Amino acid sequence: MVSKDYKLSLRRQCALLMLSRSNLYYEPKGESAENLRFMKIIDKQFLKTPCYGSRQMARYMKRNNYQCGRHRVRRLMRLMRLVPIYQEPNTSKKHPQHKIWPYLLRNAIIDHPNQVWCADITYIPMRRDFLYLVAIMDWHSRKVLAWRLSNSMDADFCVKALK
Repeated sequence: MVSKDYKLSLRRQCALLMLSRSNLYYEPKGESAENLRFMKIIDKQFLKTPCYGSRQMARYMKRNNYQCGRHRVRRLMRLMRLVPIYQEPNTSKKHPQHKIWPYLLRNAIIDHPNQVWCADITYIPMRRDFLYLVAIMDWHSRKVLAWRLSNSMDADFCVKALK
């Protein structure tokens, strides 16, 4: 957009475009030869093990005597747009025969403890599998009344937490 052959000076052109003049002379450096070498190694290993994230890839680099830390590996993997593939739990599919209940607390005023409780189930990713966590909370005090961990999504551990 800025031209040296134009009638206006470079200073005036930059002022009209609201650019600093340093932007005219900036040339991106690009990646160093060492980073390019690391990127090649990461790419080659990622094709073999697409489940490796930045931590596991950094451990791989360290095991093979490459001086490359986790944050550098993470930056290079982001630059190459490498996203690890890992299994996520399938918790959001509802059963087609389950009833959808109406929301009864829309206009309710919660002003004392033990008036409304809530329960939530979430998963905690582990190295090879998931742990499921259920928590029962009081809405007024926001205290956790009970919680349980399970390695399966059975309803039993939720009932035990409620009892």
